Amino acid sequence: MAGTIIHDRPHTAEGRQGGPLIVTEDVDLLDDLLRLCAAAGARPEVHHGIPERRGGWEAAPLVLVGDDAVPRVRGAVRRRGVVLVGRDQDDPGVWRRAVEIGADHVLVLPDGEQWLVDRIADVAEGVGRPALTVGVLGGRGGAGASTLACALAVTSAREGKRTLLVDADPLGGGLDVLLGGEAAEGLRWPAFAASRGRVGGGALEESLPRLHSLRVLSWDRSDAVTVPPQAVRAVLAAARRRGGVVVVDLPRRIDEGVAEILAQLDMGLLVVPADLRSVAAAGRVASAAGMVLRDLRIVVRGPCAPGLGDRDVARLLDLPLVGELPSESFPLEGGPPPGSAAKGPLARFCSAFWDRVPVEGAGV
Repeated sequence: MAGTIIHDRPHTAEGRQGGPLIVTEDVDLLDDLLRLCAAAGARPEVHHGIPERRGGWEAAPLVLVGDDAVPRVRGAVRRRGVVLVGRDQDDPGVWRRAVEIGADHVLVLPDGEQWLVDRIADVAEGVGRPALTVGVLGGRGGAGASTLACALAVTSAREGKRTLLVDADPLGGGLDVLLGGEAAEGLRWPAFAASRGRVGGGALEESLPRLHSLRVLSWDRSDAVTVPPQAVRAVLAAARRRGGVVVVDLPRRIDEGVAEILAQLDMGLLVVPADLRSVAAAGRVASAAGMVLRDLRIVVRGPCAPGLGDRDVARLLDLPLVGELPSESFPLEGGPPPGSAAKGPLARFCSAFWDRVPVEGAGV
């Protein structure tokens, strides 16, 4: 059980923070809290009462007060981020004691363990502004969505933003291959299939292959082609908590896992070759994606068919137009990664896109 007394904003900051302050003399409770801190990847500071050193109570990003320690912290300076932790589900006096010490929350173990792990992990990681998350999908097969996704990520990383490229299409051949990094060390999607609850953002980032100054989550060469939706949700949420930019290469078929990703996107880009058959196919993709994704925009891939310009494609699909990709912007297979030529047409298109969609707090 977890209850809220007042509605203060939690302590947040850019960059990694210190661990929580634990105040208790209850050995069994301390063992549980240390276990939860370990699960969240945090190193706590433990005291029996208010720390004697100046600022120890005030500076901690989160304070976990055992119910046994309430008499010893009644005189402490009031602050945000204090959680009163107990074990007795039927003790009505816990709320009164929480008010006495100015606690934001009352938590009763074991029911509130997952909430507490998430809160500890937030302060350990230093939760700031989430990443700008952009999904790219093709209006038809071979439209060039994977190429554009790679180019957007490569361009973002070259401009100094923390960037993660996510391959959400298990049948696409692997974005690590497109980037020339199929042999690079690091985890791929199947390693995260058992993920539940919260995944540490920092641990995720460090575990992935680093290619062209960005991190890449792709598929390996095994037969695995599915990851449970709850694992997809947890992994993408962890990626977004790191800030910067997340670019996702999406398949055209919308299953439960893809729906979890669409729900976390800030924007979707639908790549549509400029011919009537592609526009017809893209209409079905847009209809399916639009059931979950609120902001879907069109990128038209040239050359345009006679009498069909980029604005016509956007009008037929009734979606906002981002711009037109010239046909010569797509590199040859086996060549340098898409977007790696800073003065090439594809990189210029991507740079112009990021200029129009500024990313706050995106530094490495």
